[in-house]
Formats: sequence, C-alpha cells, structure tokens
Amino acid sequence: MIDLLLNLPEMVKILVSLASIIIINKILKNQIIGVLTGTVILAFWCGHSLNSILSISWERLSDRDNLFLLIVVFIIIVLSSQMKSTGMMRDLVQSITRKFSRNKAMAILPAVIGLLPMPGGAMFSAPMVDSCDADDSLDPVLKTRINYWFRHVWEYWWPLYPGVLLAIDISGLSVPTFMLLLFPITIVSITAAWFFLLRKAGKDQVPDKNETEKEESHILFLVSPVIIVMGSYAVLGSLIPALSNYTRYLPIAIGILISIIYLQIVRPLSIVEWREIFRSKTFVNMVVLVALIRIYGAFIEGRLPDGTLLMEALRGELAAAGIPAFLLIMLIPFISGVSTGIAIGTVGAAFPIVISLLGPDPDFALLASTTTLAYTFGHMGQILSPVHVCLLVSNEYFNVGLGQSLRGLIKPAIIVLAAGFLLSRLYLGIL
Repeated sequence: MIDLLLNLPEMVKILVSLASIIIINKILKNQIIGVLTGTVILAFWCGHSLNSILSISWERLSDRDNLFLLIVVFIIIVLSSQMKSTGMMRDLVQSITRKFSRNKAMAILPAVIGLLPMPGGAMFSAPMVDSCDADDSLDPVLKTRINYWFRHVWEYWWPLYPGVLLAIDISGLSVPTFMLLLFPITIVSITAAWFFLLRKAGKDQVPDKNETEKEESHILFLVSPVIIVMGSYAVLGSLIPALSNYTRYLPIAIGILISIIYLQIVRPLSIVEWREIFRSKTFVNMVVLVALIRIYGAFIEGRLPDGTLLMEALRGELAAAGIPAFLLIMLIPFISGVSTGIAIGTVGAAFPIVISLLGPDPDFALLASTTTLAYTFGHMGQILSPVHVCLLVSNEYFNVGLGQSLRGLIKPAIIVLAAGFLLSRLYLGIL
C-alpha cells in the first residue's frame, strides 16, 4: 500500500498537497498550519527522509535571498503601519476618493503599489483598500479579491519584477519586445476585473471634479513614500549592480528603509506610537507564513530523492500521457505557478522546459507566441495559487478564507487565459 502511494504520479502529490492547504485553512482558519501541513505531505510523499526535509528546509531558510525576503516583508509592514499611524494613509485614501469614485479608488491604490516589486505588497495596499470602504458596507471577501488582483496587473510585463526579468533572460527576447508582447494582457486583466469585481463595489462617493493643482500636489506628497521606494529601487539597481548581485531584494529593502526614515522626518511618531506598532502580532504571523511558503516552494522547485527535478518529472508524466506540445506550453507553467505561488519560481521551474520544447534556434514568431502563452498561463497559475504570499497576507488582513477569495477570481482568470491563448495565436500568424 505504501509503495502504491509513493509511486503515484507527481501531479497527484502536488494537487493533494495544495488541496490540503485549502482544506486545513477552511477547517482551522489558520493559514500557517495549512501551509505547514501541505509542505509536510508533499515532502514525505515525494520520498524525502526526515533528515532530508530538515536539510532542505534549513537550506531554504538560511539562503541569503530568503533572509532578505523575510526582512523586506517585515519592513513593508513597518512602513504600512507607519503610514497608517501618521494618518498619511487615511489622507491618501481621502484624497483619492475625492478625485475618483470608490470602486476606481479601490483599484488605483493597489495598482500603484503594484508598480513596486515588493514581496507581500498586498499587505501594504490592503489597509488602503479597506479605508476606501468608509462605512464598512462591502464584503471583506470582495475587498480581498480587488486588492489582490489589482496588486498584480502590471506583473505581466513591468521590468522591475524579477520574474519578468528572468523570463526575458531565458526566452532571449529584448526588454522592449517582451513588454510590447505582454502589455495587452494587462488591459484584459483590468477589464475583466472591472466587469467581475469592481462593479460589485459600487461607485458610492461622487468624484470632485474641481480638484485644484494644490490638491493634486498634495496627493503627490501623500504617495511620496511609494515614489521614494520605487525611485530608490530603480536607481540603486541600475547604478550599483553589486547590490542586486548580493541579493535581488537588497535595493528594495534599502528603498523601504529610506522611505521609513523620510516619513519619520516629515510626519514623526513618538516612541510610544512606535512601541504600539511593534507590539502587533502581524509581524510574527506574516514572517512565519512567508517562511513556510518559501520552504514549500523549495520542495516544488527542487529535486526528488533520485536527483530528478520535480518539475522535470512532471513534464515527463505529461509528455508520456501523449499531451501535445502546445498544451504542455500551457500546462507546465500553469501547474508550476499554482505550485510555487511566486513569479520567479514559476518562470525558473517552467521556462527552461518550455523553451527547450521549441528546439534550437526557433523563429521569432514561434518564440514570441510561446513566451506570451507560457508567461500568461504561468502568471495566472500563481494568481490562483493557495501559496501565493500576497493572497495569504491579504486574506490574513481581511480575515477571510482561502477558498472564498480564490473562487471569485476564477472568472476573470479564465478571461485572461483566453486572451493569452488568442494573443499567442495572433503573434504566431502575423509576426
């Protein structure tokens, strides 16, 4: 019986581990226990010994990139709490909602934050989206979905994202070409979310059409912490590449720290107020949750006990089932996305396999079509992943269930996937 279970397809093991995360979360209302359970199931079921599991987990936890990822998550919460305590977040939301209707404001705020490649950035925008609902009349599940979806509308092509840069590197396409190929998907993503999500939020406030230049400059001041992070990231990453070489999260970490210092200068908090910020349980919960997600990712992205990469074994299973190449180009990135819940993990696991299916020196039209199809399906896979950091931290903030938040994203996701497929067919025919 045990041998039978161990010899089941890798696809079954991955899907059961993901399902266990959702089920445990629904029963216990605890995402940390859910992710931990899913990780243990996957690790043991794939044949890893206890020593191997502990070794892989420690290797991932002690990895420099992972340590800085946890630091970034921690200081994101600090900056978000600081903006809330100083009243800057409240003022920003009020200014945006005076200029735009409620549903537009709820989309704009996470989209602005989405220009920053911050891991767990949905935690930063969640309080802003929540503040747009001044009378607390909207379902928290809807607010979670809006916050999460619009946080990622630029990630198809925005070159500050590590996943985009890795896809560009593996595909061999130029940065401008990749951006042009994938930009239409962002338009489709926004349109689909408007139809399935934002319309339910209602307009509520009537925008003030008499905004003065002074008021608009005030909005610029209120988003200045975000601008500082974005500017610091871009400048440091380009002028001092050694920072990114040390760890890809160092430039963004420095940018966030600069923003925290700047905000303390322009809107200082007292020691008592800072003490209240650091007393929050959010810090520990979020950092532990992200750490567990990355450990789960280590088993998805890593090797089986026999030395085979798990994703390579999955590709072999799908190919042995007689699945055509164009379906593999969709399925492998999508499954990788659902399994890892992070763009760079999705691209790193799936793109080498997908590009290898094209053979040596593929023509430009085939490469453009394949890249568009694979990246769209991979990205949407990670958006629907129960181990996506932004989804989990957004759920944690709004206190909603994992299954609840994911169900409402299926329809807009189908629209985006269909658009990616049609766009790839179009590129194949005209390029």
